[in-house]
Amino acid sequence: MPTHSAGAPRPGFPTSAGIFFGLGIGGFFDGIVLHQILQWHHMASSAGHSAHTVEGLQWNTFFDGLFHAATYIFVLIGLALLWRSARRVHVQWSTPRFVGSLLVGFGAFNLVEGIVNHQILGLHHVNETVPRDQWIYWDIGFLVWGALMLVAGWALLRRPPVPQD
Repeated sequence: MPTHSAGAPRPGFPTSAGIFFGLGIGGFFDGIVLHQILQWHHMASSAGHSAHTVEGLQWNTFFDGLFHAATYIFVLIGLALLWRSARRVHVQWSTPRFVGSLLVGFGAFNLVEGIVNHQILGLHHVNETVPRDQWIYWDIGFLVWGALMLVAGWALLRRPPVPQD
């Protein structure tokens, strides 16, 4: 581990902060773009709570809110970790590593959410506005998108640091 002039360990880039920010951003993208703007699905829209009734929409809106609260907590954790790191002397700041950690978090969000909520629990699917037999293609695309972000982020994190990037 490199050291600074006083001989103490030099803190590395705060990767965990970026990952938590990425998890939160991934959740906000899903909730804001897919749930609210495009209205492709809601948190429990395939779990017996259709958004086509007032009661079903109320149910889904409540669970969408809990989902957004969880993603908000991820962002707050990322902010706390970043703040703690920012107060340390000689942190190795790096734009590629920050972007990489965001991509790892966003990609991990897509993979976990896609596998757990879409495939295992069947709570909802990415695009429920298309015929049911096409849902799997949207779900697979979501997983591939997440995997590509995760791999790209991992590659950026593994790059050797460039001074003052």
